[in-house]
Amino acid sequence: MSTVETWRSLLASGELNADEVVTHVRVRDVELPLGAGTAALITLDNGFDHTKPNTFGPRGLLELNDALDQVAARGDLAAVAVTGKPFIFAVGADLKGVPAITDREQAALIGRLGHEVFRRLGELPVPSFAFVNGAAMGGGVEIALHCAYRTISSGVPAVALPECFLGLVPGWGGTYLLPNLIGAEKALKVIIDNPLAQNKMLRGPQAFELGIADAMFEPADFLEESLLWAARVLTGDVTAPRPEVDRGDAWDQAVAGARFAVEGKLHGGAPAPYRALDLVAAAKTASRDEGFAAEDDALADLIMSDELRAGLYSFDLTQKRAKRPAGAPDKNLARPVTKVGVVGAGLMAGQLALLFARRLEVPVVMTDLDQGRLDKGVAYAHGEIEKLLAKGRVSADKAGRLKSLISGSLGKEAFADADFVIEAVFEEMSVKQKVFAEVEAVVRPDCVLATNTSSLSVTEMASRLRHPERVVGFHFFNPVAVLPLLEIVRGERTDETTLATAFAVGKQLKKSCVLVKDAPAFVVNRLLTRFLGEILTAVDEGTPLEVADRSVAPLGLPMSPFLLLQLVGPAVALHVAETLHEAFPDRYQVSGRLREFVASGRSGVYAPDFSIDPEAAELFAGGDRPSTEEEVRQRAVEAVAQEIRIMLDEGVVAAPEDIDLCMILGAGWPFHLGGVTPYLDRTGVAEKVAGGRFLQPGVASLP
Repeated sequence: MSTVETWRSLLASGELNADEVVTHVRVRDVELPLGAGTAALITLDNGFDHTKPNTFGPRGLLELNDALDQVAARGDLAAVAVTGKPFIFAVGADLKGVPAITDREQAALIGRLGHEVFRRLGELPVPSFAFVNGAAMGGGVEIALHCAYRTISSGVPAVALPECFLGLVPGWGGTYLLPNLIGAEKALKVIIDNPLAQNKMLRGPQAFELGIADAMFEPADFLEESLLWAARVLTGDVTAPRPEVDRGDAWDQAVAGARFAVEGKLHGGAPAPYRALDLVAAAKTASRDEGFAAEDDALADLIMSDELRAGLYSFDLTQKRAKRPAGAPDKNLARPVTKVGVVGAGLMAGQLALLFARRLEVPVVMTDLDQGRLDKGVAYAHGEIEKLLAKGRVSADKAGRLKSLISGSLGKEAFADADFVIEAVFEEMSVKQKVFAEVEAVVRPDCVLATNTSSLSVTEMASRLRHPERVVGFHFFNPVAVLPLLEIVRGERTDETTLATAFAVGKQLKKSCVLVKDAPAFVVNRLLTRFLGEILTAVDEGTPLEVADRSVAPLGLPMSPFLLLQLVGPAVALHVAETLHEAFPDRYQVSGRLREFVASGRSGVYAPDFSIDPEAAELFAGGDRPSTEEEVRQRAVEAVAQEIRIMLDEGVVAAPEDIDLCMILGAGWPFHLGGVTPYLDRTGVAEKVAGGRFLQPGVASLP
């Protein structure tokens, strides 16, 4: 029985993918220009608008197979072409059915079905064309690769093979067809580098430049121009330029370079990129059948892995939970924000002013203690707008409007008509209380007062105000423009209207908002400080700096502990550690070596070549109870598990999912791990330290 027939039987029995949103296949005849003949134009369309993209599940693939049966049987066609609905070509496999897969053979059938159907496009009796009119990811890119020719719209916003980001490999031809089309080095950028760089996407022109498409046309008349181009190919007027792929040492060197980079980032912590590398390496000499069979095996193994389930859990968190924050009040309670005040003009304040102006497009006024600081802060924001203009990210008119929105004032009277004022001053309670008292004296009674504090009590900050109910924590992560997390902190007296306004503003800023209780350091900084604190304590006890810094490499974190310390700033890290030590002295220690290091005025432990600076190592030296890398790592993750259990018991967030969402979006905790709690569950640390799993089996792991 063929794979197609096997799937028909499975679906008839109701075993799998009962809730698939089917991407239907519409076929119509199109008379090509230049007398080139008739083309069968296949349009992929699931019947929804662009907010629900086309995906490929088994029913959709079988419908495509039936359409290909019909066109293959015709003798009057000059070509077959595939395109998508408006704005969307196709975005890959429908992964909703993955949790229902319980054995490897079922998993293997998914790979085989995609191969069996898609490859028919490259094996038709007439040439096949893909007209990539909109977003194309995963299987959407792969169906195009199976066609003989490809055109792409210059307006396409996203082209990607994101599978390694989720814990899979491109399993419907991508690891074989793409390197054999554009060469191993370019293909590995799409298959490995981009997914591991926070799932970076290509735009249409970039995909064309890489050679993924043969021709590019403007969106307005894309289909007409693509049909004309196809006609010219068929009549011999044009040929598709295909540079010869280097199958010598260049291929091997590209794979070796990518393998070195993956090892540097993941240290073996995620299987998918390594499997993808093996597949690309084999594609150099493998036949098409061999390449596809190897993809089937890899796909089957990875579908039956905890890592994929964790990756899908992460995807669900960032795409669904982040858009419907747990505990957020009724959005209809939110007040409109037509003017924003920023207290301070330092680097963080400048970033905030720029973000508010760009996203809300309302006047933003900054204040500071003297004209020099104020001018520097406003100049920073204006300079960043000039950079956006230089990169083509904004037009000259838009740049001018944005700069006109950001101004400075030495007096807080400029906030009199503001609806939202955020402070970004020194992290000291008395300073922040003084600032809020001064702001409250001039703003309207309904103006929201927000604090960007990273660790201080929002409740205490508001305690001396006439209207403490309008104070809310609004904790961004640095760099503000890049990191998507916004911890929204509810003080003991913060009211629903203030909270609703905070969530509405956060959404306008395009941030993923998580509601957190007013507890010391909230979520991300509390966990990172506990994590880093255990590693620093091990150093204080005598563990060499190099050993401690390497200890958590197998977790695949975005940076080592002491690189994180350097990024945050040793003085800031010390301040947060002291704040948490005051709150929880039994669990948070303050490293004596870190105090000495901060007193030395150094900003980090690395030399310019990223080796450990001997003088820095000397400052951290001492102690007579060294630990091994494994011991330090175990100590750190057990501490994190304990702290998460305490935080959940305290109600700092609504659920473990919010912890993971915060750690993925605010701390860069690996997507493939599912954040932090699935890793702790999977390794047994949660049961050992926290008394049980954080998540039920099957939520971010195999059932």
